[in-house]
Amino acid sequence: MENQTTTTRTALKWGVIIGVISILYSTAIMVSGQIGNQALGYVVYVIIAVGIYLAMNDFKKENHGYMSYGQGLGLGTLKCAIVGIISGFYSFAYMKFIDPTITEQMMKKAVENMEKQGMPDDQIEQAMEYSKMFMSPGVLFVFGVIGLLFIGFILSLIIAAILKKDKSVFE
Repeated sequence: MENQTTTTRTALKWGVIIGVISILYSTAIMVSGQIGNQALGYVVYVIIAVGIYLAMNDFKKENHGYMSYGQGLGLGTLKCAIVGIISGFYSFAYMKFIDPTITEQMMKKAVENMEKQGMPDDQIEQAMEYSKMFMSPGVLFVFGVIGLLFIGFILSLIIAAILKKDKSVFE
């Protein structure tokens, strides 16, 4: 019997690889002071999508070119859960121990963006009070993992539909 790769093994492999890449990328963003740069924030979605594509391609290659839609969807979603946990733990540690001022920097950038949009001071103050509840490292970890899982699921729906190749019923 041939030894076929499982979706779990492939998801773990690519989850760790993309998790490390996302750690390096987010470190570069935070160290360079670009924490609130929206354009650089979108690069994360490209990294996630490329990671899903590479994981599914790797799985197909290891399974003689075949991958069902369900396998692709599960693989991509699980990979994103792993990336979310890895990058979430790193972000938590970074905010809690390495640079606790990062949340202040994020809040300051948010205020600047609201001022640029012409928002009144009382609304800015109200928005900042609301935002403070969600700016603790623990809350950011939970929402980060859930958010990445959701984005990964949506991207996996699309990428799995493109890359799927079912085995013939005659094989």
